[in-house]
Amino acid sequence: MPDISRNETILLWALTCVVFAATIVHFRNYADQVEDSGDSSAYMQAASCIRHADVRDSRVKQFWGVSYVTAAISLFSRFSERTSLLVVCGASSLLAVLLAHWLWGGWVASYFAIINFEWLQRSYLGGAEPLFMALLLAAFLAIRRERWILGALLAALATVTRPVGIFALIALAISLLWKRQFKALSLCTGLALVIGALYLLPFWIYLGDPFFQLRSYQTHDWQSGMPIGMPFHAIATSMAHNREPWTNLILTSGWIAFILVGLVAMCRKDFRPYFREYRAEGIFALLYITFLFTYNSQAWARADVVRFAIPVLPFVLLSLRDWIPRQRVIVYSLGILCAGLAACSAIGIRNVFPALR
Repeated sequence: MPDISRNETILLWALTCVVFAATIVHFRNYADQVEDSGDSSAYMQAASCIRHADVRDSRVKQFWGVSYVTAAISLFSRFSERTSLLVVCGASSLLAVLLAHWLWGGWVASYFAIINFEWLQRSYLGGAEPLFMALLLAAFLAIRRERWILGALLAALATVTRPVGIFALIALAISLLWKRQFKALSLCTGLALVIGALYLLPFWIYLGDPFFQLRSYQTHDWQSGMPIGMPFHAIATSMAHNREPWTNLILTSGWIAFILVGLVAMCRKDFRPYFREYRAEGIFALLYITFLFTYNSQAWARADVVRFAIPVLPFVLLSLRDWIPRQRVIVYSLGILCAGLAACSAIGIRNVFPALR
């Protein structure tokens, strides 16, 4: 079966966008859903503080990369923070899917675009993941072309969007060490440190604590402990004390199994040439999967594993490329189904059924 073209991938993305938005609008006001979705309100609050050049009234723990871009678009376009956030996330989502197409082909990009509910929700209701993935995949593309400084810049910007971007910087550093390109390594490290310092500066000026966000994560997510713990400990503890619906437990357990199967597939002999040719991408994938299963947050390690899986999803799909269905009718049908279900999940299944009566 021939690969899915770039135009077809764009069409598939647009189809999921229309189905998702239409489903939301059928059940409730779209703007209200954006406000209630994930961390959207936090990013909009941060964007408002950035626009007014004063972060003293904000205690948003989430990293502010997406809020800076949202604030810039709002400032120059006169859009509201909500509209600007949706523009950033929608455009970044499409760009990330196209970058996945350039990096790994149409089938990987198409399945990446449609199968993860959290990706769909954050693409069309707001979140940091679309911008993060666009920056991350753009960094990998730059690294493939040995444009090290650009790759480090994009990876550093991804890190101030979501802190797990640090794994891309580590992967780049290891790759440069492997190639013995010490000058490039020094320049990339210096650039990343400058971007990090500039990002922390406003928190130091206004709050007196440049590591305010890190301390917030440590207090609320890591129970004042370390972010990394024993493998699967936090996940197993969360399962043992699960209070969420059994459907949620099945969903998260399924994604954990899916990633583990992908990890096993990455260890196959025929996958090693990919790791050798694109060392930074392979190192990132292995580092990120290790983090995913050692993340020391009983509240989120399992409950948010679907969202946490987004950065490594293209690699899992790539490792399983010989087994994923390659029929267009399946991909388009699955895109429609997943977009509708993701929208219903965002609204809340318990709210959907009464509205259908």
